[in-house]
Amino acid sequence: MLSRLTRPRAVAVCALPVVALLATAAFAPLPFAVAQPGMTANVLGANDGDPVITITGATTRKTRGELRMTTIEATGPATHVRLGDVLDGWFRTDQAVMPRDSVYPSGDSTKEIEEHNAAEMKKSQDTAAEAALKYLDEDSGTIKVTLKLSDVGGPSAGLLFSLGIVDKLDGDGNGGDLTGGRSIAGTGTIDADGTVGAVGGVALKTQAARRDGATVFLVPEAECSDAESELPKGLRLIPVTTLKGAVSALVALETGRGSVPSC
Repeated sequence: MLSRLTRPRAVAVCALPVVALLATAAFAPLPFAVAQPGMTANVLGANDGDPVITITGATTRKTRGELRMTTIEATGPATHVRLGDVLDGWFRTDQAVMPRDSVYPSGDSTKEIEEHNAAEMKKSQDTAAEAALKYLDEDSGTIKVTLKLSDVGGPSAGLLFSLGIVDKLDGDGNGGDLTGGRSIAGTGTIDADGTVGAVGGVALKTQAARRDGATVFLVPEAECSDAESELPKGLRLIPVTTLKGAVSALVALETGRGSVPSC
């Protein structure tokens, strides 16, 4: 024999598993990281008292303006991100919820991740120097470039490193500064042939750039829409696909001759 439940009692019985599921989800760690705008650093200047770019074997020029690499800060690999954190991050413009594996793809321990990020940064620095010297048609066997930026990992500063080397060695090619005296920020990986690659967290990096005084932001062309989604007022986007294109765009911006691409 089946007993018949009253409607209120039936609703209560059916709701119990849902309530239990929501309660579990609210307190269970989720496979996400919460990111926010991080530090920026002028690659034409110093970081922690040391020049970011040191060049020997060639005459360097005194530069004006800034070329700021940008970063994001994310919750650590051991941090438990819960449902409330995810919901909060989704509704804030100064935070982003990202799959944990996209932020920390290299391992589970803090040590493994730090070692991976340091290796990626070293590789990025070497490639950035190679790309810049190749663009300038300079002998990499004669000129030595040392890049030093503490407490930053990953490959996303490659484009800015290359631009910094070009500015210190050649400027705009006609005696002027590549920056035109402006504060230029940006992000993007770099290949030895000068190809610019996409990175993550672009919308947060534009916020970090504007916070630290940048008025122009170089963004990998494929990430224009992401950069536009939360673009701070007063920050101009310039999409780039190659080192050569980035240099040309900055020279056009400085001189007023030629076209400056836009998203």
